[in-house]
Amino acid sequence: MKKKMTARKTSRARKATSAARPASEVALKGTVLRSKPLQAELRHIPWSSVEVEVLNPLLGRHFVVGQNVMLARVLLKRGCIVPEHSHPNEQITYILEGALKFWIDGKEIVVNAGEVLTIPPNMPHRAEALADTVDLDIFNPPRADWMNKTDAYLR
Repeated sequence: MKKKMTARKTSRARKATSAARPASEVALKGTVLRSKPLQAELRHIPWSSVEVEVLNPLLGRHFVVGQNVMLARVLLKRGCIVPEHSHPNEQITYILEGALKFWIDGKEIVVNAGEVLTIPPNMPHRAEALADTVDLDIFNPPRADWMNKTDAYLR
């Protein structure tokens, strides 16, 4: 009886461990691609440990992906243009430093340090960095095009 209980406990422990592991992962230049959504997990990640991806001479970014949300730190040099685009992801932009001018929904909106802009899904928008800018973008769901590097409009 003792052996059966031990085997049963070991089997349960293996199942619990495999269920807690994230989906299959492939590392690519500091970005982790997933074939399935992540299970929620506690992580502590210093920005300095996440490689900055240089998209062009005026634009860099790094991001962290959770189960249902993505947080990106976007670094824009003055004059950087983010061409018009849209995506199915809801976006919240918070400017830490600098300023971005957005063209969105027929309006020009300047978002300065300490200010937030919410962009609904599928709304076309473009932006220009009015100064060297550090921007935090939150996306729900995470941006698949950023994770799999199919965001040619930024490169």
